[in-house]
Amino acid sequence: MFEQICKLPEYYLTRTENSILFETAGKIIAAAPVECVVELGAGTSKKTLHLLSEQVRQRKRGVFAPIDVSLSGLAASRDIVKEEFPLLNFHGLCSRYEEGIAGIEKKLPTLFVFLGSTVGNFNRSEFVRFFRHLSESMGPKDYLLLGVDRVKDVEVLEKAYDDARGVTAVFILNVFRNINRLMKSNFDLRKMRYHSWYNPQWQQIEMYAISIATQEILFPSHAASFVWEKDDRILVEISRKFEPVRLQKQLQFFGLKPVGHFTDPKQWFSLLLFRKVSSL
Repeated sequence: MFEQICKLPEYYLTRTENSILFETAGKIIAAAPVECVVELGAGTSKKTLHLLSEQVRQRKRGVFAPIDVSLSGLAASRDIVKEEFPLLNFHGLCSRYEEGIAGIEKKLPTLFVFLGSTVGNFNRSEFVRFFRHLSESMGPKDYLLLGVDRVKDVEVLEKAYDDARGVTAVFILNVFRNINRLMKSNFDLRKMRYHSWYNPQWQQIEMYAISIATQEILFPSHAASFVWEKDDRILVEISRKFEPVRLQKQLQFFGLKPVGHFTDPKQWFSLLLFRKVSSL
């Protein structure tokens, strides 16, 4: 479903970030003299191929270690990388971010790549925990390339998360189908609707499920239930938007020094390059 979202005309994030990588991958790799590229939440690593191409061109060798919970995604990434870049050693890690990051050898100069503005899905406390763990796991010669969606016109933002075809609505409400599968609960997708909006105070898109009728939600395996009143809403996901300069200052508190900023002509999306510093 998310692959479909990435192709929507309203969802500018994927194609904008890809265009930046296409234009600037050479500069990014030149600025980050590493032996290993680690991608967090890699999927099939389509956008990262620009970086890997430059790694091979500039250094003739290297290691690519994508981290993802999807084994099928890692397998697809492996097949592409082995065909396109036979000089690279592929070491996929099927795990969550935390375990994958901790498993990288600190002595190996590494570029950690975190694209897609996935960091925007973290709330404030998750944001702090993630960057603290990442910083503590990084070695003295490591770098971070972070893709972030920027604060921009509200109409552009809201259309990106509420497309005319309704694909995003199906994607978000599908969460409840999976909850039913795992918990044997009785969320009825016919009795809910999708709503999203940009919250300017928190600089984030908020995606909700709203009940269109009062219903009792049962969790039989836990002997628990609650009444979901008509028009009450459940926050399913957020997507925070960032001001690059402010974010660069924030990440310095985690020992990450900004060394590069790459963006598109509209300045809708940013790729931020950081270097790990030994002491704050």
